[in-house]
Amino acid sequence: MPFARISHVAHYVPEQIVTNTDLAAMMDTSDEWIASRTGIRERRISQNQQTSDLATEVAKQLLTRSGLEAQDLDFILVATITPDSMMPSTAARVQANIGASKAFAFDITAACSGFIFALSTAEKLIASGIYKHGLVIGAEVLSKVVDWQDRRTAVLFGDGAGGVLLEASPERQFLLESLHTDGARGEALKSSYQGLASPFSVEQESHLSLEMDGRAVFDFAIRDVVASLKEVLGRSDLAPDEVDYFLLHQANNRMLDKMARKLSVDRKKLPANMMRYGNTSAASIPILLSECIEEGTITIGSGQRLVLAGFGGGLTWGVLLLTI
Repeated sequence: MPFARISHVAHYVPEQIVTNTDLAAMMDTSDEWIASRTGIRERRISQNQQTSDLATEVAKQLLTRSGLEAQDLDFILVATITPDSMMPSTAARVQANIGASKAFAFDITAACSGFIFALSTAEKLIASGIYKHGLVIGAEVLSKVVDWQDRRTAVLFGDGAGGVLLEASPERQFLLESLHTDGARGEALKSSYQGLASPFSVEQESHLSLEMDGRAVFDFAIRDVVASLKEVLGRSDLAPDEVDYFLLHQANNRMLDKMARKLSVDRKKLPANMMRYGNTSAASIPILLSECIEEGTITIGSGQRLVLAGFGGGLTWGVLLLTI
């Protein structure tokens, strides 16, 4: 029985940097207000690149680093809540852009948990024995859906993409997972509601901008996500300090501080980059993983134990335990 392994990682972010000071010039906020509450100092904002453009750059990097041709790919999964269009999917656009005509491609919409859900799906595709190579990419242009007049949300989000190449392997890398959705609480974080508008229906109002109940989402992460992290560790018989790194969704530095305390682990085991990129939703975990590997903190083939966890709109949350 084959297993899936992450063989290569990559990330790409737009060139334009928008600082907290830049935002303070256009809304009632300040660098101190944003940074003290979130840890965010700046974010990347796209000037002319769509979500598929960012994802395509990641796909090209992964092919170059692996030495594979686009025709070697069996599938492409893109996790995003900011697609270029509903159809064709962002994944289909990436497939066309890189010429991977033999690969099937589809998007996964699970907000900030999207990359975790997509990686779990892809792992099982490889484990089926039918497919050997696939791309899993998280990509967002959240600047399209942010209300730039709302200082509560506009200061939080950024644009970017990251991804991995999965390959068939005789050795098991993905060990345990825990995936969840609670649609009953979904209104706490929502975006892009399209109301009915046909001549045969009662017209409804659309709500296209991102809206968030910050306190509810913070409490959800501290309670439910930490519970799932502990549950996975319990099933693995690993103590928290036996995990090398926890790569958690990059939403808020205070949140990571509190999660580290709840898990009784050294805060250094929870690397962070939201200070440079803000919250990039489905892209945050693969960007962080890629940077950690570039910096040498994490090494592919080392056997380091990693816990990946995404959480956000839906409400959704997911945890993966793996060795790298």
